[in-house]
Amino acid sequence: MVPARSVERLKGGDHVVVIGAGPAGLTAAYLLAKDGVRVTVLEGDDIVGGISRTAQYNGYRFDIGGHRFFTKIAPVEDLWHEILGPEFISVPRLSRIHYSGKYFDYPLKAKNALLGLGLWNTFLCVASYVKWHFKPYPVEENLEQWVTNRFGKRLFEIFFKTYTEKVWGIPCTEIRAEWAAQRIQGLSLAKAILNAAQLQKRSETIKTLIDRFQYPRLGPGQMWETATEKIRDLGGEVLMRHQVEHLEHRNGRIVAVRARTPDGTRRIEGDHFISTMPLRNLARAMDPAPPPAIRGAGEGLNYRDFLTVALMIDADDVFPDNWIYIHTPGVQVGRIQNFNNWSRAMVPEPGTTCLGLEYFCFEGDGLWASPDADLVALATRELGELGLVDPSRVRDGCVVRMPKAYPVYDSTYAGHLAKVREFIDPIRNLHTVGRNGMHKYNNQDHSMFTAMMAVQNMRGASHDVWSVNTDFEYHEEQKIETANAGTRPVPERVAS
Repeated sequence: MVPARSVERLKGGDHVVVIGAGPAGLTAAYLLAKDGVRVTVLEGDDIVGGISRTAQYNGYRFDIGGHRFFTKIAPVEDLWHEILGPEFISVPRLSRIHYSGKYFDYPLKAKNALLGLGLWNTFLCVASYVKWHFKPYPVEENLEQWVTNRFGKRLFEIFFKTYTEKVWGIPCTEIRAEWAAQRIQGLSLAKAILNAAQLQKRSETIKTLIDRFQYPRLGPGQMWETATEKIRDLGGEVLMRHQVEHLEHRNGRIVAVRARTPDGTRRIEGDHFISTMPLRNLARAMDPAPPPAIRGAGEGLNYRDFLTVALMIDADDVFPDNWIYIHTPGVQVGRIQNFNNWSRAMVPEPGTTCLGLEYFCFEGDGLWASPDADLVALATRELGELGLVDPSRVRDGCVVRMPKAYPVYDSTYAGHLAKVREFIDPIRNLHTVGRNGMHKYNNQDHSMFTAMMAVQNMRGASHDVWSVNTDFEYHEEQKIETANAGTRPVPERVAS
């Protein structure tokens, strides 16, 4: 049982230390600095934004993954525009699945998927769907059960199993149903069939995926680079290459952190502490160390790591998608981003394309440890094998590695998380927020909202920060009257 939170109130003159300069950490720091609170952000890396950063190489800018700016949370939307103003553009969304030389809509649409698979496979998929519709798994504990109940076993095996296990590195039976509910809620073969057949009444309000999203002109990192500048202009500190390794605690409070810097160890005292560091690292960093059961639970929290191979191509209009999911067997790449189709301003040379090939791995494994030149060669070769780009058109490439990109929802995570919370929740002046700070597969807007709630709690509110993103309402759905058809529009400036 996790104890109830008792939070210390923020007082005049207090110093707030924020661990991590990702979306959650910088959101909290900006809101505090704007109110005149003394704030210090400690970031272990030399670039802000966390996984929402924008990397740069020879003038090209690219995401670590793709980061759409879409939210149903009004305060987050308002803050985006407050920070970045007129630098937003509106980008049309197109994403598809590449499977054995064919393209399928994502999310799956019945007509497109079933016809693309051929008559015999279509018959087997429909038969499988009918079987599992009338005799579903009675309990949905893991991803395989959750998806099978909505699509049938055969479509699960074709479009979900191989790709998902490539992403997470564990069997689908080990991935909790909560992950599927957060990422693909509301999608089902029955709904897709109805949509494809246009059986809904025109006046009926339905849900569909968003067909446009907002995006910073120079990539998501532009948001956090600008936020950092504003925090500093407001008198706050954002200290780079300050890797927090210890949190000193006494009598139910954090009193100071110790960070490793290029010049040695630095000790920083504070009155309140907001942490976005991975919970496993947080448990390790507590000084004095927590009981063995707490440390063991922290070690039981697992993460999936990630690397992007950015390739610069001597070609334009390589494919129309923002990104493509690669379900085709025989290649290691999991997803391919086309940054020309996110924002042309990220690609400095006309007639060229920047592609981001994403590989999912564990820190220290063979893929992670491969030399950059070998990874660039692998990505180039796989582009050719997929028939997407002639390898001879690849002119350059680079590699960016991102540890602990995804908290893993495996079969044991919930128990470990609850145990760690038994220790950290009673600490009155410590707030854990963000994706890794809460071991929750949050999107950027959810991470920011947890930071907003934490700041409000420091001022006397009593929000349940852990309730953010637990309603399982699909995060990219919007209500519309009818589905739009027609040609793809082009990016356009968003009015500020």
